[in-house]
Formats: sequence, C-alpha cells, structure tokens
Amino acid sequence: MKLLVYGAGVCGSLFAARLHEAGHDVSLLARGQRLAALREHGVRLVEGDSAVVRRVPVPVVERPGGAYDLIAVFVRAHQVEPVLHALADVDGDVLFLVNWAAGAEPLGAVIGRERVLLGFPPDGGVMDGDVVRYRTPNLMTRRVPMPIGEPGGSTSPRLERIVRTVRAAGINAKAEPRMEAWLRTHAAFAVPLGQAVIAAGGPRVLADDPGAIREMVRVMRRNLAALPGATVPGGFAAIRTLPEGLLVAVLRRFLRSRTVAHSGLDNASPATEAAELERVAEQMRAWTGAQI
Repeated sequence: MKLLVYGAGVCGSLFAARLHEAGHDVSLLARGQRLAALREHGVRLVEGDSAVVRRVPVPVVERPGGAYDLIAVFVRAHQVEPVLHALADVDGDVLFLVNWAAGAEPLGAVIGRERVLLGFPPDGGVMDGDVVRYRTPNLMTRRVPMPIGEPGGSTSPRLERIVRTVRAAGINAKAEPRMEAWLRTHAAFAVPLGQAVIAAGGPRVLADDPGAIREMVRVMRRNLAALPGATVPGGFAAIRTLPEGLLVAVLRRFLRSRTVAHSGLDNASPATEAAELERVAEQMRAWTGAQI
C-alpha cells in the first residue's frame, strides 16, 4: 500500500513508523525544523520513560507528489483548511484523523466527498525535542481501538481494506459506522476539558480545583445533551447520568494520572491548543446553538 502521512507530530510519526515497519510504501510529510530532523535521524521513538531511542527510517517529503492509495492526515483542527487545498489535486482517498466536529461535508466540498474518511488517533505522547515519547500501552489503551468510518456509515470495501492494513501494522483499529457522531461526542467532552486545563495552567493544577472541575462537568453535560444524534461511544452517556460528585472525583484522579502526562495535555503549546479548541468549539456551536 502506498501511503502519505500528512503531519509529523506525535500521532503522525507513530502511524508512519508502524506502517513503514509493516512493509508499506510510506512517506511522512513535514516542514521546517521537523523536516530537517527527520531527514537526519528518521523517526525517533521512545516508549514511556525509557532512555532507549528507536530509529525508524521513514522517507520524508516536503510536499505531496504523485498518487497514493491512502493519505492519512494528522493535524490540528485549525490547520485543516490549508491541508485540504494542498490535497485537492493529489490522487488518493484521504483519512482525516483529526479532532473535528463539523462532519465530512466541509472536507468533501474541497477535495470531493467520495475521497473522505473520518477517524481519530488513539495514540498518546509528547514531543521531547525531535523525539516522540509515546505512552506505554496499558490494558485500557489496548482495548480502545482507533475508530475509522465512512461519512455515510457504510462498511465499504475500502474501509475494510484500510482497517485490515492498520491492524496488520499492530494498531488496534475498527470500522465505526457512526463516525461523525463519535467525533461530536468526543468534542463535547474534550473541548471543555482542554479549555479548563489551559485556564488552570495545567492538568495537575486543575485537579486541585474541584469547583473548576464541577463547572467543566456541567459544560460537558450541556454539550452532550445538545448532540444532534446518539452519544457514541455510549460510555460517554455516563457523564450525563453519574452523580456530579463522583464524576468530579474520577476526573481529579484522571488529571493526576500518567495517562494525562503522556497525552499532550501536560505540555502542549497553550496557544496551539487554544486555537484548535476554539476551532472545534466553533464547529460545535453550529449544531448546539450554545455559547461553548
């Protein structure tokens, strides 16, 4: 399979490295200092707190070229528009693995709806210089698959082929028939969480402020109640039904966990994070009518 991975941050680098090691013809698109580092060292990976650096010689490019079986996009929501224009004349299906609540329509309007697939990356990690320090898999992360879906919800031959390819590379993936609802549900939870973390000055600071967490939970509940459809995955419905005090206690523990330490919430650029969250919040306002 010939693939282009557009975006060389944590998730894009991990995805490209795993598909390359599985024997696929993968190119990783990067620019600036990241491009220079990848050309010199390849993708450099470290698991958890290990000191062992693993190098994967994934070919890197500065711009798309030729045709691809699949283009996997790993960028921030506010960076999607220039990517769309860069890919408009490049042949290949495009899988957007992006925090995105607007659905497939604005993507397909630029590159063609027939080319669009949606998904979400399950990997967590941080950039440590030019090294990707990724989260050590645990029981929970192994059980949570990467969802990939067709905008219309069908189980198409191309979707089945992509899921098989990704799983064969050691990435737990599944076909998700309600991918747009999945992304909206995730946004209803993730936007208030990210905004509260930025406002507090970090996840551990937020964990020490039960009042701020309580307000965050209330915003999450309003968002979930306004979803134009089902809550997917269904487990998020617990945020609407569990006692508020219990949710606050669970989220305080989560914010102090190692999962958060390797999620990007703990060291993401506040300006970059805020720009993405505002873009997704804008998308959510379009279907909730609320001031998120």
